[in-house]
Amino acid sequence: MAGKKRSNKSKNHQKQSSRPASLNVGSATSSAASTPRSTAPHSPVTPSAHASAQPSLEGNFMGPPTKVADSAYLSGSDPEIAGDGTEVIKSDGYLEPHRQYFGQRFAHFKRWVRDIELSEGGIDKFSRGYENYGLHVTPQGVRYREWAPGAKEASLVGDFNKWDPNANKMTRNEFGVWECVVPNVDGKVAIPHGSHIKVSFVTGNGERVFRLPAWSTYVTQDLSKSPIYDSVFYNPPTKYKVKNTKRVVPPADLRIYEAHVGISSPEPRVATYKEFTHNVLPVIHDLGYNCVQLMAVMEHAYYASFGYQVTSFFAPSSRYGSPDDLRELIDTAHGMGIVVFLDVVHSHACNNVEDGLNQFDGTDHCYFHEGGMGRHELWNSRLFNYGSHEVMRFLLSNLRYWVEEFGFDGFRFDGVTSMMYKHHGIAYGFSGDYN
Repeated sequence: MAGKKRSNKSKNHQKQSSRPASLNVGSATSSAASTPRSTAPHSPVTPSAHASAQPSLEGNFMGPPTKVADSAYLSGSDPEIAGDGTEVIKSDGYLEPHRQYFGQRFAHFKRWVRDIELSEGGIDKFSRGYENYGLHVTPQGVRYREWAPGAKEASLVGDFNKWDPNANKMTRNEFGVWECVVPNVDGKVAIPHGSHIKVSFVTGNGERVFRLPAWSTYVTQDLSKSPIYDSVFYNPPTKYKVKNTKRVVPPADLRIYEAHVGISSPEPRVATYKEFTHNVLPVIHDLGYNCVQLMAVMEHAYYASFGYQVTSFFAPSSRYGSPDDLRELIDTAHGMGIVVFLDVVHSHACNNVEDGLNQFDGTDHCYFHEGGMGRHELWNSRLFNYGSHEVMRFLLSNLRYWVEEFGFDGFRFDGVTSMMYKHHGIAYGFSGDYN
């Protein structure tokens, strides 16, 4: 059984993001000649929330965020966020020479909060992107929405329409969000559960490419045919019903058992969610642990990466079973009084193109910085553009998705050094000297 005891302190780290690209305040984000990146698409909001909203196929999309000066935040005039970011200096006087830096970072944070409040109606709505993007069953049919500003054409293809790019074409709004609805047939969902699907784009140079939807919730691999993953429409006729509906509060004295479902069996094979639920959770409970931290849950094409080369951020790994099997695992842990943390990888993404986010819309950027700034030299992976409004929606919504849809209680963030520093910790030592 693979696992080990970690520190009794939670490893929940908060990343420091760069400024929104839509706010012209000197973001490090480099621009692309092919696609304007100053405008950011926003999730649908009701007309009553924002009277100036722009119409969309369903609901409304907001325009670019309002620009607000740094001074408005540094002055502490925002009643919702008190302070100037320098409170930490009281705990460590050696930080005093860096007072200005903390003030600037806090101002950037407050700008992000205000930007999201003005353009989205608050972080609560902003972090629900998974309810608006991707595939969703509606009374009218299956609605599919995707952000791909670099694409010139888009269509939803799959088993259900014989992979015909002309069958279900998508329309684009002014912010680069594509959308279509696959109408019901005889009152039934037109896309059967278990169908393979992809999104087809025509790129800026006229090439037709096929990608897995960025918000895919279930992807599978059939090695007898190809090592490339397929996106699967997950809409089972019956879904797992949670038994322990009362949220388990993480205790102050965490005793964390770090585990990898796939290698939790003594046999030389990939173990399953169900086996972990029935065989491993009771042992963890009997050993006195009150928290289990699960590694390698987000789908990753390269198994030997231990889950640190994520390809589909909203899909629990199908190597171990179905999404409902994972729900049962977490529900069972809660019944034992055990909280469950997710090992999150938002520091980078797998370099894969056909079954990852790399070159998603045919451009070098989209979710990532372009050029060398968007690549990690040691990990051979892509680096997210934290200064992008839509990337921030994707990542924040990803965290909420795992909490709301699966019941995870907290997170351990991997690769935080790479998220905080432009040098990503490469060739740098951290000895405790603040200078």
